[in-house]
Parts: sequence; structure tokens; C-alpha cells
Amino acid sequence: MLFQKENKLSNIRFFRIMFPTLLVFVVLIFVVNQFMRLPKFGRIPEGERLQRILNSPNFRDRVFQNQNPTPQLAEGAGFSKMIGDRLSAKNTRPKNKIPSQKTNLFSLNNDEDVLVWFGHSSYYFQTGGRKFLVDPVLSGHASPFSFMVKSFDGADIYSYNDIPEIDYLIITHDHWDHLDYKTIKALKLRIKKVVCPLGVGEHFERWGFEKNRIIEKDWDEKADLEQGFVVHFTPARHFAGRGFKAKRTLWASFVLESPQLRIFIGGDGGYDTHFAKIGEQFGPFDLAVLENGQYNTSWKYIHMLPEQTLQAAKDLQAKRLFPAHNSKFALAIHSWDEPLKRITELNQKEHIALVTPMIGQKVNLADFNQKFSKWWEGVE
Repeated sequence: MLFQKENKLSNIRFFRIMFPTLLVFVVLIFVVNQFMRLPKFGRIPEGERLQRILNSPNFRDRVFQNQNPTPQLAEGAGFSKMIGDRLSAKNTRPKNKIPSQKTNLFSLNNDEDVLVWFGHSSYYFQTGGRKFLVDPVLSGHASPFSFMVKSFDGADIYSYNDIPEIDYLIITHDHWDHLDYKTIKALKLRIKKVVCPLGVGEHFERWGFEKNRIIEKDWDEKADLEQGFVVHFTPARHFAGRGFKAKRTLWASFVLESPQLRIFIGGDGGYDTHFAKIGEQFGPFDLAVLENGQYNTSWKYIHMLPEQTLQAAKDLQAKRLFPAHNSKFALAIHSWDEPLKRITELNQKEHIALVTPMIGQKVNLADFNQKFSKWWEGVE
């Protein structure tokens, strides 16, 4: 009897200790679940769109796959190394304000072929009278939380009200630094059509875009935008996802053929054989926009290093290279200006025409001899 009484008391004490812990755990799961249901997370593809995904040759083992094996982390890139690298990182954000030149997009002549960069991978361009907007992030941050991954001082000179009516919004993938909910909602009535990889259209439908406004395709498919404009959906070596479930939506690069120019829109991704294949099929390109920033040797399969960016431009047979994905957000551990410093130094051997404008500076797409200053020099 004494033993049973002590055992019962022990069980009661255990319950009193564990119950609050279990309760907190249950509440936490509930809160996280509710948070993940917020509109900004978009929606996992379903219905007819899900069936298209299941029929895709690029969808296997319940996720989208890269063309070649692509680990998220390189060999030897363990948790302890990444923590050590992060703790030793210096100058990932500039101390000074990023210099800029604000071009009024509303005052541009309709027949001008120009590009205006907003920092990172966001930019506006117009050619042949059509207006395009790529991966716009104008909310001041690139994460689900407004206090995380904030833009550099001076890198947000453009707001929602500075963007004119857009013929085609191009989204390369649904990561937070490329697909920003606040920006899309603010520009919704000014966007005529959305061009995005397979699965990403689900987010736009949840955000109130009609199906007939969404052009959504798989790799190696194309869309006729009429009047001589064609967009080809081409591979990239990366991944996608806005929540815990990754690779349920596709990531892509794009080839835009217009009556005036041929442009490669790279998005994010590591170096691989697809660049040479795209170059052989569609090159040469008047301009290639490729990622050059937020890299790390630990992520070498999903983000290019500057020397790989130059090689990709050569593979694509690009007449000019715009090295983007830098100068707005600190997502990696390199110094904020390293990407532009390294690629300009490495390019002294390659002699590719680099397009390195300040944020907001007008790039003349028809002027292959346009020169750009090393504006990042002297900015601490």
C-alpha cells in the first residue's frame, strides 16, 4: 500500500511538471499553424494545378527536382561551420547610405529601351513599348517578419507608388527575397499579366489574381506574348518554397525574345550545364541578368560564386552581363560590396561588358558601350 501511494504521488508530481510543458508545446504548434495560414505565405498547389505538377517530368518523389543532383549544402558544410562563419562575418551591411539615382519611371518615353534596378534581384525594364517588372521587393524587408532581413539604408528609394502600369510581372521563384506579398498586393491593379513557374500561380490566385492573368509554365515550355514577344521558361539550379514544405513550386530562368532584344533573366541558382545548353539554343543574348551575391562555398550548388557568374555569361554568349542579387539585403556572410569588387576584378581577364548601375540609374539597353562608375568604392 505504501509503495502504491508513493507511486501515485510520483505520477501526480510528474503530471504537474509535464502538463504545463505539454500545454505550451500544444499552444505553440497552434500559433505557428495559424501564422503559417496567413495570406503572405501563399498556398500549396491544389486541384488542376496540382495535377499539372504531378504530370511534370521535373516532379519526382513528391518534389520538383533539379536537372542534376543538387545538395542544399556542400561537402563538409555542417552546422558548426555555418555558425562559426556567421559569427566571424564582418561588414555584411554598409555603414553608410547606398548611393542612388532615382529615375522617374512615369516620365520615360514609351519607345525607350531601358532598365532600372531597384537593388538585389528587383528591376523594371521596357522594350518595344512593353513594360516588365522582375521579382519586385519594395517593402523594405525580405522575410515573413518586417524586422528581419531589412534592406540597406538608401536601397529603398522606390516605393509602390513609383511603379507604373506593368504589362508583365515576371517571378523567377517564390522565395521571400523574390516574391514579396506586400509589393504584389500594392501593385495588383497595375499588373496586367503574371509570368511565373509552375505552381507559383497558386499564390497569386490566393492573393486575388484571376486565372486568365497568370501565365504559368514548366521548364522547356514557352508563351507567346504577341507582337513578336516570346518568353521561354528555362531551367535553373535552385529550389523554392515559402514555408516548411520546400520544392512544391518550381523555380526557373527565362529567355525573353522581343523584336528589339534578347534578354536572359536568371533569377537564383548554382552553376551547371544548363547555361551552355540555353546559350546554344537561344544565344547570343543582348543582356544576361545573373545572380552575383549572397553566395557561400557552403551553398555552391544553389548559388553561384562570382567566377561562376562570369562563366555562365560566357556559356550564354551574353554581350553584356548584369550581376544582380546584391547591394540591398544581407543574406550571406560576405561583405556587402564583395560581389561587385570580385566580379570586376575577375572580369579584367574576361573583358565581358558589365552592367553595374547604381540603384535607380537608367541603363540604356540599346547602348552596348554605356559605362558605369564603381559606385560602391568609398562606401563603408
